[in-house]
Amino acid sequence: MIRLEGVRVAAGERTVLHELDLELAERRIAVVGANGSGKSTFVRLLNGLVLPSAGAVSVDGVHVERHLDRVRRQVGFVFTDPDAQLVMPTPAEDVELSLRRAGVPARQRRARALQLLAEHGLQDHADVSVRTLSSGQRQLLALTAVLATGPAVLVCDEPTTLLDLRHGARVAALLLAQPAQLVVATHHLELAAAAERALWIDAGRVVADGPAAAVVAAYRAHALAGTGGAGPGGPGP
Repeated sequence: MIRLEGVRVAAGERTVLHELDLELAERRIAVVGANGSGKSTFVRLLNGLVLPSAGAVSVDGVHVERHLDRVRRQVGFVFTDPDAQLVMPTPAEDVELSLRRAGVPARQRRARALQLLAEHGLQDHADVSVRTLSSGQRQLLALTAVLATGPAVLVCDEPTTLLDLRHGARVAALLLAQPAQLVVATHHLELAAAAERALWIDAGRVVADGPAAAVVAAYRAHALAGTGGAGPGGPGP
């Protein structure tokens, strides 16, 4: 269970997210909205990449701001650009680093890393330079490295935006298959509609919150109509 209680985020004089009171308990939750709407800020609150200007965020009762390291062991985060989180020279080394952080004994890390890479079709690239991988392969690697830590919650910030259709579909399917709770900010509306619940954020406010298929349909219609401002005719918060 993720809770946001009276959460507000400001940047100087500008309010990025207006006051939020939410409980996120569903297994798969999508966050949709236009660029600049606040959805990336929203998902970054969930593991302390952004801290609230007011209010509190907690994960399974653990206050994010007070226990940041503990929360980050529970909440894995996948960025839009995999280069933001791939730090080791080769895929095997990157996954091994995650396994070390997860407390896997050194003698087991290599075999476990190769197993995880094989599960995601990266076994033939285990020892090549990360920089030789395609963008889709790098995103799969970044996701593999995060999953290697065994997070209870997986938070993703537009994980398919930089990918072609094939790799985007592959990453979307992988995300939806995870046993961890998934919270994903995305422009991939098929992925969003496959969730159980969706939040539509516009101008820093949650303007719709409900069954994913209905919220995504309302957001799609609004976006394609080219209208401005918040306030769909679909489900309300």
